[in-house]
Amino acid sequence: MRYLPLVLVLAASPAIAQSPELEEACVAVAQNFLLVPAIKTGVVQSFPELEPPGARLTYTTRDDPKPSDFTNEIECEFMNATPPLTLTRFCITETCYSENEQEPENRRRYLEVKALMDRQK
Repeated sequence: MRYLPLVLVLAASPAIAQSPELEEACVAVAQNFLLVPAIKTGVVQSFPELEPPGARLTYTTRDDPKPSDFTNEIECEFMNATPPLTLTRFCITETCYSENEQEPENRRRYLEVKALMDRQK
C-alpha cells in the first residue's frame, strides 16, 4: 500500500506530459495540407518536453473509419511548446516539408501550410 501513491504518479505521468495545444496544431496542419475540413485521429502523441517540441498522430479522412483505417501518419515540429507554437517542420508518411527543404515543391507546401497556420492565431 505504501507504494500506491508512487505508482499512481508514475502511471499518470505520460498523460500529464501530453500537450493538447501541440496535438490540435498538428491536426490543423494535416487538415490544411490535405485540404479537408476534418480528419479522424487514431493514436495521438505529443512531446512538449523535447527540442523541438512536437506531435505525431495517425489519421484517416474516411467518414466512418474502422481501427484498421488509421494508417496515415503525420509528424509536426514547432518552435515553442506553448502558443505561439510556430510550425517549423512537418512530415507526412515519408515526405518532409520545411523552410530548409531542397525540393522547391516541398518548401512551397510548407510555406503555404505555415501561412495558413499563422492566420489562425
